[in-house]
Amino acid sequence: MSSKESCRIELRTAIRQLSDRCLYSASKWAAEQLVGIEQDPAKFTPSNTRFQRGSSSIRRRFRTNEITSTPPTGVAYVSTPVMEEDEAIHGDFYLLAKSYFDCREYRRAAHVLRDQTGKKSVFLRCYALYLAGEKRKEEEMIELEGPLGKSDAVNRELVSLERELATLCKNSTIDPFGLYLYGLVLKEKGNENLARKVLVESVNSYPWNWSAWSELQSLCTTVDILNGLSLSNHWMKEFFLASIYQELRMHNESLSKYENLQGMFTFSNYIQAQIAKARYSLREFEQVEVIFEDLLRNDPYRVEDMDTYSNVLYTKECFSALSYLAHRVILTDKYRPESCCIIGNYYSLKGQHEKSVVYFRRALKLNKNYLSAWTLMGHEYVEMKNTPAAVDAYRRAVDINPRDYRAWYGLGQAYEMMGMPHYALHYFRKSVFFQPIDSRLWIAMAQCYESEQLHMLEEAIKCYKRAANCNDTEAIALHRLAMLHRELDQPEEAAFYYKKDLERMEAEEREGPNLVEALMFLATHYKTQKKFEEAEVYCTRLLDYTGPERETAKSLLRGMRIAQSGFPSMDVEHFHP
Repeated sequence: MSSKESCRIELRTAIRQLSDRCLYSASKWAAEQLVGIEQDPAKFTPSNTRFQRGSSSIRRRFRTNEITSTPPTGVAYVSTPVMEEDEAIHGDFYLLAKSYFDCREYRRAAHVLRDQTGKKSVFLRCYALYLAGEKRKEEEMIELEGPLGKSDAVNRELVSLERELATLCKNSTIDPFGLYLYGLVLKEKGNENLARKVLVESVNSYPWNWSAWSELQSLCTTVDILNGLSLSNHWMKEFFLASIYQELRMHNESLSKYENLQGMFTFSNYIQAQIAKARYSLREFEQVEVIFEDLLRNDPYRVEDMDTYSNVLYTKECFSALSYLAHRVILTDKYRPESCCIIGNYYSLKGQHEKSVVYFRRALKLNKNYLSAWTLMGHEYVEMKNTPAAVDAYRRAVDINPRDYRAWYGLGQAYEMMGMPHYALHYFRKSVFFQPIDSRLWIAMAQCYESEQLHMLEEAIKCYKRAANCNDTEAIALHRLAMLHRELDQPEEAAFYYKKDLERMEAEEREGPNLVEALMFLATHYKTQKKFEEAEVYCTRLLDYTGPERETAKSLLRGMRIAQSGFPSMDVEHFHP
């Protein structure tokens, strides 16, 4: 049996089991990977080639090398036997409970199963109670809402659930789904070490539950914690590693994992979206835009991950494309957090910041932990000069994800606006720690060092050097390096950076005051160094301009000709009575 066929069998069984336990998010994820597996060409018929689309060439366009469908070394594609269904169930009661659950009547579902002792029934009863507690917590948060949605509401079912699930675990009468729920409860209670241990046991016993992997990922905040996990080899582990590498800002490693997985799951929209997000983090916007366009052609009603696409369009100032995307998601699902963020980005690009905030707030009403909305709303408050509100928004973002460099950067900006550079510097340092390849963050930190209160020019130079090495698309770093070295009376270093900046401006065919400034400094510098030929080249170029720089160039040229002719150095007018 081929590895692809083995994957299909595993996933089909897992989809039924996950759906039967009302784990619909994990079931949907598994189903998306199932249809993403490339079909056997021998079995193609016109009716089953839906996913063999011409866009596959675009999917492969950005791979670093050719990937085969062979599993990675040491990874088993059938390593865990498919779970046997629990037989100790009263089927009719379970069906009734599941119906209530699907109608979001969680307490009724739990009540129906109160006397059932089978593992499957116990899981659904406990899961229903957990969601009933979450539902009540959400209601209390709305009723008791504080500033920016802050509330002390808690899930009141956690204590009893922890007690019951701990007993089941101790007696070894709990299945992998019960372990997943136990890990979830422990995480909510703040017992992260035990939660990790329990979730590892869950995914090792039943690796197809993506929800369990996702919860485990949220508890692995450092590489050391990740390396300490004892995970069994299975192809689902590869998905987990690819995802967590992205979360830990190991974008190249994540990209490599996803491109390997594409060898097996050639037509997975999920993998394609994750590759786009990894390339977005690497600031490869042109490639990201192509990938998302392809994704929307294949999955035209997709809203998930489209907020990242809107960020790319916003950065590139693609008004018409962002407008089209906003209208598209409104027609598809207007009240999704992602849709609200896309619309918020659209209004922000139009300069309508108040309206943009309305949509980011709407996104947070739908999902209070929606990280992008908090960060983007903070950006809008900065634009509106409402610094206290911006700080609150950014703080909520870092509470949700302490590794979000955009929120740390936003806090730095806000404190800089308030004239508090020491605080700003602390937050800028946080941002570059989590995203060291973004030139904008290094430039922001350098400008903070340059402020009047700090005036730490040597430190600013170090930051600008890092920015210059991180593909400074805004062409700020080289010019600032030249100016700072000039200010510190380091003419050789200043000339080096002016020259590099000049080369870049020429390559990009840019004109402007920076070009004139570079030519003027280099002409003067090389004249002082008695390198007259080089100085003459820059002076000659300055003659093409009108204004004081032209006259300065003429004066420099006259001075150099006098010096070269052997006359004493004196004013040119002495030779022209």
